[in-house]
Amino acid sequence: MQYLFEYCDTLESPYEAFLYDTSNMAFPIRPHWHYFMEIVYMLEGTGLVECDGKSYVVEAGDMILFAPESIHAIYTATNIPLKFEGIKFDVNKLYTENSYAPRLRVILESASKSAEADICFREEMISSLQVKDILEECRRELWEKNYGYDIIVHNKICYLLMHLIRIWRENGFNTDQAVSRATESDSIHAITAYIDAHAGEPIKVEELADMCNMSYSYFAKNFKQYYGRSCKEYIEFIRVSKAADMLLFTDFDLSYISQETGFSDSSHLIKTFRKWKGVTPKQFKKQHVM
Repeated sequence: MQYLFEYCDTLESPYEAFLYDTSNMAFPIRPHWHYFMEIVYMLEGTGLVECDGKSYVVEAGDMILFAPESIHAIYTATNIPLKFEGIKFDVNKLYTENSYAPRLRVILESASKSAEADICFREEMISSLQVKDILEECRRELWEKNYGYDIIVHNKICYLLMHLIRIWRENGFNTDQAVSRATESDSIHAITAYIDAHAGEPIKVEELADMCNMSYSYFAKNFKQYYGRSCKEYIEFIRVSKAADMLLFTDFDLSYISQETGFSDSSHLIKTFRKWKGVTPKQFKKQHVM
């Protein structure tokens, strides 16, 4: 299965949006898999989609959802070129601070194995959701990277997924049962939500392993396998990313930014920032702020 793997940078780019036109882009899309969840919304043509051994005919106005690690492929069912909007995203980034909110990762993971949760949504089922507009806006936000773009994209995806889950529930999918079978603390994938929320505080990898009920070595090995970097490097990257956002969108000084993003002092921030970005925070701000 490894030779079908398509690399997606879950660390640097947790969201990827695209407009695909088979008349001028490589096609067909051969069988492959990746760690991202993917949404494809057909704009033109009739697609023949294969996913984990099942086939779907996807018309204009229909949408299909690929779960992480599912093997999928897209072909055309006619001589007419296909055009579709798509977005890929790290499902582990979909969380909220609200404890009442459904555990989206757990529900989506369970849905991928349920007969009541069909991955293909017909036009008449989703016509009120304005899927085309949502995906277009996500693509624009990810391209422009304006203030708060990641929050907008996160919220748009959550909005869309929650409505799809409602459709599944109407068809008999039991979300309560799905949540009861797993908790966020028993999965290494969900720990990234904790890191993101607590990046400004001291974080020890040993404690993260305990939260996942894993030994340090097992946790470290599996984390690196999934994210391509060690957990320590991941924490560093998240802190640098938060610092970069503050440099771009606020006027706080380095001392304040270092305190808010978990660095011991501004010197520590400068050294780590240069390691990841290749420039100092001052140079970074000068390059990006006009």
